[in-house]
Amino acid sequence: MTVIALAGNPNAGKTSLFNVLTGSWEYVGNWPGVTVEKKVGALRTEGANSRLVDLPGLYSLSPLTGDEEAAVRCLLHDPVDAVLNVVDASRLRRSLHLTIQLAETGLPLVVALNMVDVARRRGWRIDAGKLSACLGVPVLPVVARTGEGCPELLARLSAGFRPPAGWRLHYGSVLEDAVRRICESLPAGVPWRDGRSGRWLALQYLEGNRVVRDELDRADASGALKAILRETEARLAAAEPGLAPDRAIRRRREAFIDRIVRECAVTRADVSGVPPAERVDRIVTGKWLGIPIFLLVMGLVFKFTFDWLGGPLSGWLDAILSGPVTDGLARLLAASGASPFIRSLLLDGIVAGVGGVLVFVPQIFVLFAFLTLIEDSGYMARVAVVMDRLAETIGLTGKAFIPFIIGFGCNVPGVMAARTIEQPGQRLVTVLLLPLMSCPARLAVFSLFAGVFFPGREAPVVLSLYVLGIALAIVLAKAFSRFVPGCGPASLIIELPPYHLPQWRTLWRGTWEKGREFIVKAGTYIFGGSVLIWLLGSVNRSGVLVPMEESFLAGIGGLIAPLLEPFGFGTWQAGAALLTGFFAKEAVISTMNIVYGSPDGAGLQAALASAFTPAAAFGFMAFLLLYVPCLATVATIRRETRSAGWTWFAVGYSLALACAAAFVIRLVGGLLPGS
Repeated sequence: MTVIALAGNPNAGKTSLFNVLTGSWEYVGNWPGVTVEKKVGALRTEGANSRLVDLPGLYSLSPLTGDEEAAVRCLLHDPVDAVLNVVDASRLRRSLHLTIQLAETGLPLVVALNMVDVARRRGWRIDAGKLSACLGVPVLPVVARTGEGCPELLARLSAGFRPPAGWRLHYGSVLEDAVRRICESLPAGVPWRDGRSGRWLALQYLEGNRVVRDELDRADASGALKAILRETEARLAAAEPGLAPDRAIRRRREAFIDRIVRECAVTRADVSGVPPAERVDRIVTGKWLGIPIFLLVMGLVFKFTFDWLGGPLSGWLDAILSGPVTDGLARLLAASGASPFIRSLLLDGIVAGVGGVLVFVPQIFVLFAFLTLIEDSGYMARVAVVMDRLAETIGLTGKAFIPFIIGFGCNVPGVMAARTIEQPGQRLVTVLLLPLMSCPARLAVFSLFAGVFFPGREAPVVLSLYVLGIALAIVLAKAFSRFVPGCGPASLIIELPPYHLPQWRTLWRGTWEKGREFIVKAGTYIFGGSVLIWLLGSVNRSGVLVPMEESFLAGIGGLIAPLLEPFGFGTWQAGAALLTGFFAKEAVISTMNIVYGSPDGAGLQAALASAFTPAAAFGFMAFLLLYVPCLATVATIRRETRSAGWTWFAVGYSLALACAAAFVIRLVGGLLPGS
């Protein structure tokens, strides 16, 4: 088995190329942090037994973020036989810094020169043959989005590998002497795999790679390596005040890259005028129009989701599930002589519970389709730039907005995507605030309540809840950054991908992969939860099929109901629904379908209309948005923060915030006319 590591800068097209070469499908996005863990796939070649490992994006082998550190540790410790380096042809100068470091590892290296179509549009003509000769490694031009050049790349990967040859970058007499002495002093038993270049380890040690330094210093009991480092720092500073080893190394690499770009590999065609993309960016990332344009775009997305497309499709599906499906199943059970217990379990438990969630699948898919369209077009990366100005005022960076956007799809990968934030304090604050972003599970509940209590105004009402979560995150970020250590100022560094029309295959696959999770939950967790909820709502100490108000579920919900009374929805049904919502927010709908004994969507809507006022309904939605994150998100926060204390803090503050918001909404709602 040959293991090939796929490495490259964020947004260089790594994951797109991984999908083409392996035939699998991983999420592709136009921002850093899409690949937050290693992904493994088999190459699509006959007779070749090779695995491709998609590493998180990184700019350098000296890691600054958690995902960059994961990539470096993979190259150090995992059984990697070769490296496939994805280089963005439209940003060749910047991309080659990582290429040089990868070549210095001593591992066989192949360069995939991606986005050559974008480079051509920008006027660049890159000679892959000359670039290959300069680097001493194979260089193959590809366009991962369309598959252009990928068959040739697959054939090259199947043909075998050889170590880089043809050049060695000279770093000057002082650094070369330090590299030689470090190589001679490398301690025995250093945990790296055979085949890694001692020269590369020495350069990384001098450059300040914390992973390499920590491991070498632990193994170097005599302190010889630290002594060499201090002596080298003194010699460089004596030659040029302020010159440190890392700066000297980078200076040499930049000079080498300049020579490649200027003389060996690249020619520039005549391009006059301001590129259209830059003219668009001046508008959509402008100081005054950036945020209004973003809100307008999201408003249109919600109009399509609830009013123009998703809502009618959900109504059509509800009519099918509550009509032919339910009636047909009822007739089948009656004809088969099923017992009342089985009939109630299937009709009142499973169909009502799971079906009540499935009716919102069309709206979820419409939302994800438009979000995928926005992401793949290149616009969403501009949103992070727009939000950076606001984020700076609250002690964060615009890069924190990227996990927030991912969190709208699901809070779990959003929390994991916070690894891309360099500062530990900012990363922690982002993780703590991310559950305030509304996920599709909450969206299904919002859609239900908005349709009942705010007909014709569903889109602005639901959008206001999303804005509420973002606004509270902004306010709390300012407060949290004052007491969370390590929340210093930071600059946003993010790639602005080229604008392009998404391919239909990409749009469909992206929508399906995101929406599938909602369907899987309905068929697994919600299915099991519906059975359990129905059972609790049908039994008590005296027997089964008892009135719902006398069941164990009513008793459990009744314990919570007094706590919810100040917010205007102090019923045992609301208490039971919020309790099950901790395990999965979609369970709120299935629980309400069961506890209200609703055979269809219309029956549930009528029951809710009699149990809630409009103000109480909006307060309930706000409470659901803000209160305890779902169990999977809590577990992910615990894993990412590695702290039970911060995890409990996330649970506690969100619950307190939900109570405060619901209470204020009830007070304000009570002052409105007609309340």
